Amino acid sequence: MFRKVSLALAATLIMTGAAWADPIEGNWKTQAGDTAAIAGGGSFSITLKTGKHAGKTIGSLKPAGDNKYAGSITDPANDKTYSGKATLSGTSLKMSGCVLGGLICKSQTWHKL
Repeated sequence: MFRKVSLALAATLIMTGAAWADPIEGNWKTQAGDTAAIAGGGSFSITLKTGKHAGKTIGSLKPAGDNKYAGSITDPANDKTYSGKATLSGTSLKMSGCVLGGLICKSQTWHKL
């Protein structure tokens, strides 16, 4: 009896955890056509899964409220790190990397796979 209750509780917790997953988590198609995976809890890491720089971690973001995230983004081509932000809108994620306090920024839009 205890085993059945334990298994039911474990299954419920697993399903509940999936329901609480942040919408930014998952695989995304970058503007260059590569796949990036975003995973984590309170802090999310961004790792390229395909392409020339596969396996490279290119960012870290924390929730900033209202489907917005802030942190750092690294350009995998030159390994320079920038102040980063992301805004989630449906299945699109607008990523921006900025320098000089946000004076100069580059943006691209990723799409959820």
